[in-house]
Amino acid sequence: MRTCTLSLTKLDKTIEISRLLRATGAVLVAVSASLSANAQVSRTPEPTTQEARSFALTDLNDLIVTGGGKAETVEYQGRKAVRLTTQSDKDIFAFLKGVQIQDGTIESDIALKITTPPGVRMPGFVGIAFRARTDASHYDLFYLRPGNSRAEDQAMRNHSVQYVAAPGFDWYKLRREWPWIYESYADLQPEEWIRVKIEVHGRTAKLYVNGSENPSLIVNGLKGEDLQGGVALWGYPGEEAYFSNVKVIPAKAEAVTNEGEASGTWEVKFASDYGRYEGSMNLHREGTAVKGTWSGAFGQDQPISGTWHNGYVELTFSGTWPSEKPAPMTATLAGWIDGDSAKGRMKVEGRADGQWTALRKK
Repeated sequence: MRTCTLSLTKLDKTIEISRLLRATGAVLVAVSASLSANAQVSRTPEPTTQEARSFALTDLNDLIVTGGGKAETVEYQGRKAVRLTTQSDKDIFAFLKGVQIQDGTIESDIALKITTPPGVRMPGFVGIAFRARTDASHYDLFYLRPGNSRAEDQAMRNHSVQYVAAPGFDWYKLRREWPWIYESYADLQPEEWIRVKIEVHGRTAKLYVNGSENPSLIVNGLKGEDLQGGVALWGYPGEEAYFSNVKVIPAKAEAVTNEGEASGTWEVKFASDYGRYEGSMNLHREGTAVKGTWSGAFGQDQPISGTWHNGYVELTFSGTWPSEKPAPMTATLAGWIDGDSAKGRMKVEGRADGQWTALRKK
């Protein structure tokens, strides 16, 4: 009969090696999961962890002022508030400390005292910037013009609430290239408190005034380059802008990212005020330049030219307007590319205006 003796020392080493292998495997699994999670975060924004914040604005502790001018605490129309003024030719921005927002709601009471001399055609400007950089070089902005709201000229009345974005999309460019789209009428009164609410989700923002359930202005396809940034109270040179009771309520960020690729074949639908039209675009991008062709309504193999920046495209092509008496036409598209889909504004000069949507063919 043979007796087998197993060394405890060798057994201990065997067990230790086994444990080490299992631990190493667990670490590798954890690292793999972490890398996968990080990759997912880069594609899809996570819900914000920032809580809702209220700013009574009874002092200046929550503000950082930039752009020239000054902020001061005052009492206006029966309440404590912050007043923004500037004697320079630069706009004034008062950023809310510690606030960074992609999507969510911004609320504030706003009032404007017009200080320009009588007869000067400048009926006041006051507003709120969002997704703004701290140097105020990039931002989206809704602003109010209460003086326009009381004008006898309907064109001026239609400029009561407006949207702009910096850099590159001031009121002049937006009004001339896309009339009626980025400004509207709202019932406002100078030197009275106006309750403002801004809702921002993805590439859309809505402006509400005085508790209305319906927005006074809707912007589909925000022009700002940044998807996240600060919130700033905004005033204009020569005016007195008042703010109180500000509240910022962040929301889960929509899954949109910049840098969408333009190259490819796109099936396009154009829903206009004149009718619905369809076509396809075959696009190729080199740097910021985009070229290609359009086929469908308005003609076959029509040359397209345009620009691409950070996923935002502006495209133009010529063709023939389909009617009993066909006539030359020029179409313009502007909007954002998100993955394999795109959408924005489209117009046929002098004939039709509306929205376009597109899907990339696989």
